[in-house]
Amino acid sequence: MDIFDIYITYVSWGDSGKKRPVLVIELKETIVSVFNITTQYENKTELIRANYFKINDWSQAGLFKQSYIDTNMIRDISISAFDNKTEIGRLSENDVARFIEFLSKRS
Repeated sequence: MDIFDIYITYVSWGDSGKKRPVLVIELKETIVSVFNITTQYENKTELIRANYFKINDWSQAGLFKQSYIDTNMIRDISISAFDNKTEIGRLSENDVARFIEFLSKRS
C-alpha cells in the first residue's frame, strides 16, 4: 500500500455507509487516511465542486467512469479494512502532479 493508490473499501458515516473507491493520502501505523472518490459532480454546489479534483486518467487508475477526488474531508480508516487486497489502481503520474498542484493552491 502506497500513497496515491486507489482501493475499494467500506466507508461509514453515522449509522450507515457503503463500499466506495478511496485515494490513500497518508499511512500511519494502524490508520490509513483517505479521500473519497466519487462520480457525482454535476448536481453538487459550486462550493463543493471547488474542492473536487477531476481524475483525467480515470480508466488507467482502475475506475469505470469519470471520477473526482473529494477533498472536502479526510477520512481515517483502520488499516485492517484493507486486508482483503481491495486495490484497484493508482493515480497516473500526470494526475499525481496535477493533484499536488491542486492541493497546494487550496492552502
